[in-house]
Amino acid sequence: MTENTAPLRAYRQSLPEFIALIALLFSMVALSIDTVLPALSVIGEDLAVARANDTQLVVSLFFLGFGAGQMFYGPVSDSVGRKPMLLAGFLVFVLGCVLSMTAWNYETELAGRVLQGLGAASLRTVTLAVVRDRYSGRRMARIMSFMLSVFIIVPALAPSLGQAVLHVADWRAIFLFQIALAVLAVSWMSLRLEETLPRGRRLPFSLGRIGLALQETLTTRATVGYMLAAGTIFGAFNGYLNSVRQVFQDVLGVGEKFPLFFAVLALSLGAASFVNSKLVLRFGIRVLAFAAVGALTGFSALFAVILLILAPPPLWAFMLWGMASFFCLGLLFGNLNALAMEPLGHIAGTGAAVVGTFVTFTAMILGIAIGQSFDGTALPLVAGFAMLGALSGLIMRITNRGWHGAG
Repeated sequence: MTENTAPLRAYRQSLPEFIALIALLFSMVALSIDTVLPALSVIGEDLAVARANDTQLVVSLFFLGFGAGQMFYGPVSDSVGRKPMLLAGFLVFVLGCVLSMTAWNYETELAGRVLQGLGAASLRTVTLAVVRDRYSGRRMARIMSFMLSVFIIVPALAPSLGQAVLHVADWRAIFLFQIALAVLAVSWMSLRLEETLPRGRRLPFSLGRIGLALQETLTTRATVGYMLAAGTIFGAFNGYLNSVRQVFQDVLGVGEKFPLFFAVLALSLGAASFVNSKLVLRFGIRVLAFAAVGALTGFSALFAVILLILAPPPLWAFMLWGMASFFCLGLLFGNLNALAMEPLGHIAGTGAAVVGTFVTFTAMILGIAIGQSFDGTALPLVAGFAMLGALSGLIMRITNRGWHGAG
């Protein structure tokens, strides 16, 4: 695997500002999910949700829109440029916030969440294409790790922000808060982000071209393998997002301290992303990915056995498992996405869309399965991490048959 030693062209925007801005755009996706977590039970009570596990759909159906939208924004951005599609995504996202904020029943609330996800899809797909426009190889993996280490701090605080809103207003004000952040992000992006896909590199919009790019993406062994591995790992994380409030509050009994413990685990993931940015240039993407998925599987399998004997677990034991597992996830997220995108530099927009859609839908299905398995214990979550970690590692090994080296 090769590495660019410099961006494709000179940009006025400095690298630190570029990383900070891209991190904010990425963080809008996580903020849309995490600020709502403390309010799930309140939303369920206010909108007369029958089963406690059904409130997880506020999280799960966000990913439905998020997955579907990526197949639109990515290919179109290859033709019209990155910034117009970012602006379009922000508009749809705000409309979804308004619908969620004014929902009169649970079905309307879920429709608003799907619409939010549909708009947020541009923030994931198009910003990934922006990074790929400027960097590739290990340099891209390093930039993504820096970006992840910056943006994870904001989502780590998101449940606390949601909890703070609930102390002064009802749950609907959380979506007003999301609108305000979206306005801040789109203003910064509009004023400071330069278009990374100049007119000379844009592709004419054509369903035939998109079909060919889709075919190339789905027939590239490395891309298919790594996006399947990423979707499997992200499925474990989605299962965590779906059931984390119930695990912390119903099983571990932390009450309103839930945002604090959520933040500790999120910061563990962010710390790993920062460490990865240092290690990836020395050891290579694949070496770190294999080490991380092996450790994640081992930690989770061991803790699952412990839970069969000792349930509920002590809070300190769950947090120890969580911090170790999330550190491994932090080593995997950026690296697996970089490996999946590496062969697709010439079709970065469509490639990012296909990879993002596939990863999101795979993760959504697996995450719903884990979340709906919640039975009043932490075992379904921990066992889900162990099984999906093992499956992802197997997929990576099959994808890497014949690979030798540290690239």
